[in-house]
Amino acid sequence: MPKFIIEPHFRLQEWVAEEKDYFAQEGLDYEFRELMRSTDGKQHDKGSKGAFQSFEEGRSASVSCACHWTVNVAASNGHGRMLTDVYSVAQAGVFVPADSPIKTPQDLAGVPISVGFQSGSHYATVQALEPFLKPDEMNLKYETGMLFKRMEHLINGEAPACNLFNGPMYFAEQLGFRKVIDTTFMIGTMIHGDPDPEDLRKFFRALRKAQRDIDLRPELYTHYYKNEFPDRFHAKMDTRRWGPGERLVFEPYTKEVYEESFEWIAAHGIFPEGTMGSGQYERATLSLG
Repeated sequence: MPKFIIEPHFRLQEWVAEEKDYFAQEGLDYEFRELMRSTDGKQHDKGSKGAFQSFEEGRSASVSCACHWTVNVAASNGHGRMLTDVYSVAQAGVFVPADSPIKTPQDLAGVPISVGFQSGSHYATVQALEPFLKPDEMNLKYETGMLFKRMEHLINGEAPACNLFNGPMYFAEQLGFRKVIDTTFMIGTMIHGDPDPEDLRKFFRALRKAQRDIDLRPELYTHYYKNEFPDRFHAKMDTRRWGPGERLVFEPYTKEVYEESFEWIAAHGIFPEGTMGSGQYERATLSLG
């Protein structure tokens, strides 16, 4: 049986479980990989490609994460199966420089907002701004790529507005960037290949323990954000000031939630017509019971 592959996804839980030996205590035979810091952020320098395209190309981890919208559609297209026993919630927002004239969501009309294409920031920005702006007033830009790349563009003054979540969001706040609107969103879990269901249970039991530890003493673990930030940012990072970030929720991602989300994506034209797959919950999802 091949080793269970674990790759953290900009959150603390996997790092805490590794530190505390929770994976080993559960008897999981695994390999732990880190892809962001070790590549100096190049893992996120993908141009206009986003989370959905990474599922199309194939991911190497046994379990991976992305916003629930993308996992929903990727699973519908057969690029894995969405696990329905757990999801998570990531704090996020659209940020601007401290001296920006943009003060309200309405002020974002026509302003280029850097997001990841068909990634959480894409959907979440649309969802959050809908009460304030018409569709043709939203000027989303995908060229600056994924999370760390667009964070760097914001810091360098190359993007007037940018959607950030988890560690990069806290870093922007620390540096004085201002959040114009909250865009908190759900993260889904994708199962790749055919891992042993018992290995999946072991993995998530370890993460549940880690979530408890983070809930109790988050300040002990925020230093782990540095493990995925490229080294060039470390000197300015004061993770003592940062929050716990993404939180795992061990509740079902139900058929009703899946179908409502699928319909919302289709209604907003985020994917070309006919490319979202069957949308059949039973075929796209998996539960460990």
